[in-house]
Amino acid sequence: MTQVISRFAPSTTGEAHPGTLLSALLVWLDARARGGTTVLRLEDLDRTRVKEAWADQIVNALAWLGLTWDATLVQSGRTTAHEAALDRLATMGRLYPCSCSRSDRAGGRRAPDGGWAYENTCRGTPLPPGGWRAVTDAVRVQLDDDRIELVDENGVDLSQTPAREMGDPIVRRRDGVIAYQLAVVVDDADAAITDVVRGRDIAPSTATQVILQRLLGLPVPRYRHHFLLLEASGQGKLAKLHGSIPFSLVRARYRGDELCGVLAQAAGIIDSAGPCTPDSLIARFDWSRVPKVDRVARWTGDLAIG
Repeated sequence: MTQVISRFAPSTTGEAHPGTLLSALLVWLDARARGGTTVLRLEDLDRTRVKEAWADQIVNALAWLGLTWDATLVQSGRTTAHEAALDRLATMGRLYPCSCSRSDRAGGRRAPDGGWAYENTCRGTPLPPGGWRAVTDAVRVQLDDDRIELVDENGVDLSQTPAREMGDPIVRRRDGVIAYQLAVVVDDADAAITDVVRGRDIAPSTATQVILQRLLGLPVPRYRHHFLLLEASGQGKLAKLHGSIPFSLVRARYRGDELCGVLAQAAGIIDSAGPCTPDSLIARFDWSRVPKVDRVARWTGDLAIG
């Protein structure tokens, strides 16, 4: 069998939090339990939101938890590869400029990710003489109107007709930033990633990524989407945990091995929380023990996950 190569790919757009560390731990354990390797990829393309201090903090937080990586990649250093993919799509006649805004889509049809679907309004608009580099609006890629039949490693049916249910994705934003959907498939292929383990909030994007992989002739990795840590919104609704329990607060209360134990218990790997290291969890890691439903995280002076 091909050696497992997995990756943890956090965005550097905010302070690390327990959800960041939980996802990293699950990615790392999945690969290590199968004798595989793990890559840390810092996703820092959104120059309007990223900060070097947050990238440094993520790296330090992962080391503090006890995680080590076989390689570290910085996404902003991969511009040449991303632009080469855009050139290939342009040669195929797949790219078109799009002047539609989010407000133009608001109130329309809901997409599987909860946002507003794009109705492919600008399909057929030609690129200017200078190609996609001369476009001042967003650039989209025209997908095939094919249905993607896909079930992830957790048994979750992710089948979609992305071009219709989500709409043609943006591949280069109006501000010139290479968009997530394109960057992630190019980066995964170039790093020879065989397995993608990530939070289930990204699951609705998977079919779009698979169809982009097919367009570009790239391999399709195995996908698994794990449960999330959520916060109680106080509005009858759970929201994805993001920044509400910052790493600086967590580190002031816990040692790395102590938090590892809290996260391992929340993930069903151990029965009761106690100091442990990621290395000590490898032999007992089994996805059958990991919850498939999201869990709420609260800070009460300690991290409570239930």
